[in-house]
Amino acid sequence: MLNFDEARFMRIQSGAVALRERIEAVVAQCLAAGAQNIFFLGTGGAAILMHPAAQLLQRRSGFPAFVDITAELQLVQSVHLTDKSIVVLPSLSGTTKESVALLSRIKDVGATVITLVGHEETPLGKGGDHVFVNFAEDDTSCESFYLQSLFIALAVLKHRGELAESERIFAELEQLPRLLLEVKRSYEQEAAGFAHKLAASDYHIITGAGNVWPQAWYYGMCILEEMQWIRTRPVHASDFFHGTLELVDKDVSVVLFKGEDSARPLADRVEKFAPDYTDKLTVLYTADFELPGISPDVRALVSPIVLATALERVSAHLEVIRNHPLTTRRYYRRVAY
Repeated sequence: MLNFDEARFMRIQSGAVALRERIEAVVAQCLAAGAQNIFFLGTGGAAILMHPAAQLLQRRSGFPAFVDITAELQLVQSVHLTDKSIVVLPSLSGTTKESVALLSRIKDVGATVITLVGHEETPLGKGGDHVFVNFAEDDTSCESFYLQSLFIALAVLKHRGELAESERIFAELEQLPRLLLEVKRSYEQEAAGFAHKLAASDYHIITGAGNVWPQAWYYGMCILEEMQWIRTRPVHASDFFHGTLELVDKDVSVVLFKGEDSARPLADRVEKFAPDYTDKLTVLYTADFELPGISPDVRALVSPIVLATALERVSAHLEVIRNHPLTTRRYYRRVAY
């Protein structure tokens, strides 16, 4: 595979899976101590990657789960954020300034802080009440953060008696690092073709629904915009029909991500509509990837993870095709703002 270290990938994703039992123990401890809700925060891309876990709880648990914008919470208050809250703060570097700035305020409130970081010797690596460290880099962080936040959500469900067959689910998830590697191998040739399509346009409408919508948002904002300087319009597949569809013509690229949860019909509707009006529809559907031993319910849970792992292969080819390294920045962490 192009510019890819298989051993490093396996080490990082296996590291995320290895955190599961401790995550479960910490969540159980928080619930036993009287936690009343959970906040999934973070900044930028790391915050977006928390959304599938929050959505899972919002739709399947009676335990209140919130997402909010970290920078706004420094300026305004939430009546739901109390000393009975669990707060999840992810940051690969452990130094993201908005999350670091909010940490002391959360501590003043008395909430219990779980930090997910790539480096322990950092403000967030040292500042959490419960710190989970799994080194990763930009090309491997999506899967790691998705897995860790999924384990948090599943632990809440399990310990509230809202998760049937939890041990089967966890056993299947333990196989995911190896299976994701096979997804990458199987997709390599198609990923190169996808990358050529992305490179051929300077603007893309990117859409999805359900738990893969955050991955559409993330890939447009954090990869194509930040790392490739390609203009995008991420839009939920439902909202696609409330404004964005008017921008579609035969030369406009529409990129559709499809998962396997119950929201898939919203993506199907875009897939049915778009070919009549554009010659540039590209669809990436998680059901096209083999995941031996993974049951349909777990496949639905991990759809955003599967998309992230396939799209990393697209990005690897894209940076070569465009002669634009994914690490190149003009402003992010380069200038004061």
